[in-house]
Amino acid sequence: MCYHTKQTKVAQEVEKRFKAQFHNIGLFEPQQSINAFEFPLTPIITDQTPQIISHYNWGLIPSWAKESAIQKYNLNAKIETVIEKPSFANSVNKRCLVIANGFFEWQWLDPKGKTKQKYEIGLPEEELFAFAGLYSQWINPATAEVKNTFTIVTTEANPLLSEIHNTKKRMPIILKKEDESRWLQHEPILNFAHPYTIDLIANKIV
Repeated sequence: MCYHTKQTKVAQEVEKRFKAQFHNIGLFEPQQSINAFEFPLTPIITDQTPQIISHYNWGLIPSWAKESAIQKYNLNAKIETVIEKPSFANSVNKRCLVIANGFFEWQWLDPKGKTKQKYEIGLPEEELFAFAGLYSQWINPATAEVKNTFTIVTTEANPLLSEIHNTKKRMPIILKKEDESRWLQHEPILNFAHPYTIDLIANKIV
């Protein structure tokens, strides 16, 4: 799965890489550690406004939800079941790019995971990339507050991630640069399932 990422590049680098501008630059700050369980505001690009970089909360809240507590279960979405799962069915064609330049996984070194090795995974030179994401707009029925949220789509792990994420054997979908527009233009979602992959590198963190 994918619950810990980073985005350490400055705003100008992000805008140049994605040929887009920040909607609210005041919300942006480079971060060495982004923890999904804190539901952080994270830079994304939606299919609605591909020229704009927005900030949405990690953890998708479907539009029909009565309360926000559901988002802790929707940090990731399995691509194999995303079309049929109620939490994500309405967001299959609400595509987004989740901007990052690394993510973290822990390899279990014993059967119960009492000892683990942390890895940082990404592209060479810590290049920027985009996770495949889905988004939703939720209106709090009690307060009428509008909340924009997203999830990262995952697939079966490739050989590298199978060795590292050796319990669940899952990985986030990192889009090839040339495929980012295809994702936003709603190409069939299963076209991005395993064995779709991008070459990654992994470094042990001592």
